[in-house]
Amino acid sequence: MAGLALRGIEKTFGAVPVLHGIDLDIEDGEFMVFVGPSGCGKSTTLRIIAGLEDLSAGTLSIGKQAMNDVPAAQRGVAMVFQSYALYPHMTVRENLAFALKLARRSRADIGAAVNRAARILQIEPLLERKPGALSGGQRQRVAIGRAIVRQPSVFLFDEPLSNLDAALRVQMRTELARLHRELGTTMVYVTHDQVEAMTLGHRIAVFNGGRIEQCGAPLSLYDKPASRFVAGFIGSPAMNFLRARSTAPDTVQVAGGLLQVPTAPSPRPPEVIVGVRPEHLNLGPAGSGIACNVEIVEHLGGEQIVHLALTSGEPLLLRLPAEHARPQIGSAVGVRVHPSRIHLFEADAVGNRID
Repeated sequence: MAGLALRGIEKTFGAVPVLHGIDLDIEDGEFMVFVGPSGCGKSTTLRIIAGLEDLSAGTLSIGKQAMNDVPAAQRGVAMVFQSYALYPHMTVRENLAFALKLARRSRADIGAAVNRAARILQIEPLLERKPGALSGGQRQRVAIGRAIVRQPSVFLFDEPLSNLDAALRVQMRTELARLHRELGTTMVYVTHDQVEAMTLGHRIAVFNGGRIEQCGAPLSLYDKPASRFVAGFIGSPAMNFLRARSTAPDTVQVAGGLLQVPTAPSPRPPEVIVGVRPEHLNLGPAGSGIACNVEIVEHLGGEQIVHLALTSGEPLLLRLPAEHARPQIGSAVGVRVHPSRIHLFEADAVGNRID
């Protein structure tokens, strides 16, 4: 096993810069998740770690060894791609053994490594099948098995579950968490799915525009996002954002009424953005809080998502338990929130957190 250190990592494709000085330490045995929208640089960073892309500037170390000039095959990493990349004419056993045969490992070593990977992934009954006879989840297990047999110091995953349906993604998330507990190997996992990030990662690095916007434990990002971007990316449904005007140290004015907010130790900017998560809002009768109108109610089995509109037309999402009486569409309601659940951000384009 090994930790990683990224220092000032930059990457330019032609005249287009895509990474702008990535600095990150990944501990030995940690499950680190890179998350962010398409084009944010997370997969490029993963490919640099794998040795599939050259750095334009900076240094990469795995363990205590600098890797800038080390070929991919000698870095001690194994990568699982979005596509399964299995050889269709080979059996599962042959797919698992292929890399070890190329490395001229003994037949006994290959057999032991294949059997170990098959046991860990619970694919022993599938060893004599070919990929065409496997389901999507089974193929992904085989792809992961090809990485396991190499016994790498670091596992790299590039959106490995994106081709699976919703039920299989949930199952495979559980499998990956169990795999990490059993192997204890450092894992770096790229996804655009914040649910995967929250459930799998020891820490999450949120990428935005070729930079790491914030890195921390999942709940620390959920409870104290450093910016509007992080706040909107972590959590499902996403955090609500409302334009507001500072009126006093402990209140702000939004369309439809006043909100109590944590008392500021110093003057706030005159214009701020209020952030509040749908699960932290409470629904009441008209006149009991911020004035809103009910537009749509979505029933999702165990919960309801209520789409509201403020008097300004700004949208507001509210999460209710399934047993709560269904709000009448078109009705006027009041919305309340405890001050401790409110986040404040600067109203500029960057949107940094205001403490």
